[in-house]
Amino acid sequence: MAKTAWVFPGQGSQSVGMGADLMGLELAKARIAIADDILGWSVPEVCQSEDDKVSNTLYTQPCLYVLESLLADLLREQGHQPECVAGHSLGEYAALYAAGVFDFSAGLHLVKRRAELMSQTSEGVMAALMGFDREALEAAIAATDGVVLANDNNSGQVVISGTSEAVEAVMGSVKSKRAVKLNVSGAFHSPLMAPAAREFQEVLDAVAFQPATVPVLSNVDPEPATDGAMLKQRLTAQMTGSVRWREIALRLESEGVDTVVEVGPGNVLTGLIRRTCKSMSLANVGTLDQLNGFGA
Repeated sequence: MAKTAWVFPGQGSQSVGMGADLMGLELAKARIAIADDILGWSVPEVCQSEDDKVSNTLYTQPCLYVLESLLADLLREQGHQPECVAGHSLGEYAALYAAGVFDFSAGLHLVKRRAELMSQTSEGVMAALMGFDREALEAAIAATDGVVLANDNNSGQVVISGTSEAVEAVMGSVKSKRAVKLNVSGAFHSPLMAPAAREFQEVLDAVAFQPATVPVLSNVDPEPATDGAMLKQRLTAQMTGSVRWREIALRLESEGVDTVVEVGPGNVLTGLIRRTCKSMSLANVGTLDQLNGFGA
């Protein structure tokens, strides 16, 4: 029997103009009205802004959450339903929404505060490495104070995070096909995010988490779970913890998932999964055409 997982991308998948073809739908109009009231600014206007305002962390995260949660509901309107869900970093919030853990408004309030705190962070840097020896990288990280593996995306692509000196030291000591610093405000998914995580905890504590309707594979723990308290605890650790995406992909495969649908703009996650699980069937639903053609 076919088993499908929906996965939701995070920061880095955004692009100018994303979601424009969906804005005429009645569900989108209603959702945008709620979002604009919560955020105090217009999601469509930010997404269409030619100055790439949507790539500013303060705006990126709410825009992605609004678009991805909308796409999940539009897929459900067509009769589709996943057997499990997962999201990459910010995408985990859309995954939790899709699993019924909290409603749209509650999730957007969380994402809004998360984006504010992360955009204000100025300590540390992040860098992506591609085409490297994993043992050498792990040894270099272990030997260098102030740097961690932030995103374990697949066997050949990771992101490290930490102090500028520590990140540069690892980049200089590990041979790779490509190593580039990321244009982000701070060292996300590292201990340097602890002050922001403590502030965010106050907002998170106020939101009730319901049991998930389908299992959720969390960034900090790929073990499928439906317990609301456990999923909240995992989200608490997410801001300072590593995104274990490679392990999530492997776990999806071991759970018998044969189809993964990336719900959101672009194809970042399907590209990452393709390298880890070569036999998986992959699909993308991020535009109106893709939505209308899905399952046809």
